Amino acid sequence: MKNLPLHFYIATLLNPQSDQECDFFQRGVLVVKGPPGKAKIDSILSEAQAIKKFAGQMNATNTTDFGNSVIMPSFFDMHFHWVQDDVRTMPKDSLLQWLEKFTFPTEAKYAKPAYSKKKAKGFFKKLVKSGTLGGAIYSSIHENAIQAAMKEVKGDFVIGNVLMNMNSPIALTQTESESIQLTQKLIKRYGTRHAFTPRFAITTTPKVMKEGARLADQSKCFKQTHLSETNAEIDFVLSLYRNMPGFEKVKTYTDIYARSGMLGPRSLMGHGIHLSGKELDTLSKTKTSVVHCPTSNAPIEEKGLGSGLFDFKKVERKKVRWALGSDIGGGPFLSMFDVMRSFVDQNRRAQVKGATYIKALYRATLAGAQILGKGSTNGNLDPKKDANFIVVPIKKNAQLINAESVLAQLIEPLRGKRESYDRLVSQVYFHGKKI
Repeated sequence: MKNLPLHFYIATLLNPQSDQECDFFQRGVLVVKGPPGKAKIDSILSEAQAIKKFAGQMNATNTTDFGNSVIMPSFFDMHFHWVQDDVRTMPKDSLLQWLEKFTFPTEAKYAKPAYSKKKAKGFFKKLVKSGTLGGAIYSSIHENAIQAAMKEVKGDFVIGNVLMNMNSPIALTQTESESIQLTQKLIKRYGTRHAFTPRFAITTTPKVMKEGARLADQSKCFKQTHLSETNAEIDFVLSLYRNMPGFEKVKTYTDIYARSGMLGPRSLMGHGIHLSGKELDTLSKTKTSVVHCPTSNAPIEEKGLGSGLFDFKKVERKKVRWALGSDIGGGPFLSMFDVMRSFVDQNRRAQVKGATYIKALYRATLAGAQILGKGSTNGNLDPKKDANFIVVPIKKNAQLINAESVLAQLIEPLRGKRESYDRLVSQVYFHGKKI
């Protein structure tokens, strides 16, 4: 790393470390080392410290002063469906009806390669602009759709094609052998960038889940699906599986996934709202992670599906890892700022203490990176990590007291115009290159 070029970025700096801790520099300098596209973070300092340490090295050509702006790490969105971009703001009443009425017909369009390519180009540009450079993505059932996503996506993502073999529209139903063969093919082509993705237990047969999970574990790929999003979903799942060989005495939704090989340290369970203590014990023992999607679970009048409030305290008491996700299109907006706002607002209304903006930022950045096994190279602005960061303008008269106050002043003014969160980020840097 000797003699590599340095670049100095000046702004207010936020560097999340945990649920309670976020490094804060009212006017700091992010020092980046290496050429754009390959750059790493050298150090994060106050402006006074940087001037002293790098005396004579900071000049007009290698220093960028963002003025009234905040630099923070780029986001990890740990659960979203890129193929549901067009149904984000469609009317929502219940999960299963919304899927049948809007989502499935939209996803069927991705059977056409030209359509998939066009949509992927547009969606992943919007995703970058919102400041998200990592996470876990659901595609449609179609091979060409996941190819388009893999080609256009920028950042540290795992992506999976949803698998649907039963209780699905004809246009979106695969045979068991088609699902297994495509899983083998995609793992061979994309390696650990591929995530084995049964849509959920309602649409994916035990045979496909078991065989696909075995292939994923063998190749060290992630596995992702949905778990206990609504009570109606849980009742339907249990009624289905209790009539299947080997599942007659199954007691919970989590048991179904346990018997199907879907749990483990590389497993991501979307939602996990209505989980019993015993189910959380199972998730904890298997080191399975849960992804909380507050904007999707929010009340219907807030453009969510009204699924309920995630009990993060119970989840943490049981030592289950969790991170935040947007759940596009159950969630209406791409920006993780909106997701963070929703997490804080819903818990405040319910008078649940501890749901701070600092916690939300950690769960939207470093927590996701750690779950994906990227915590040593990504997720915050610590030295030696990839120079992945975003720049967000803040008002000139903002009271920059601490990290919590800075985040509140970025997020709270836009509560009434949530679509504006998607345009809040002014610049995005990936490996030190402005993209």
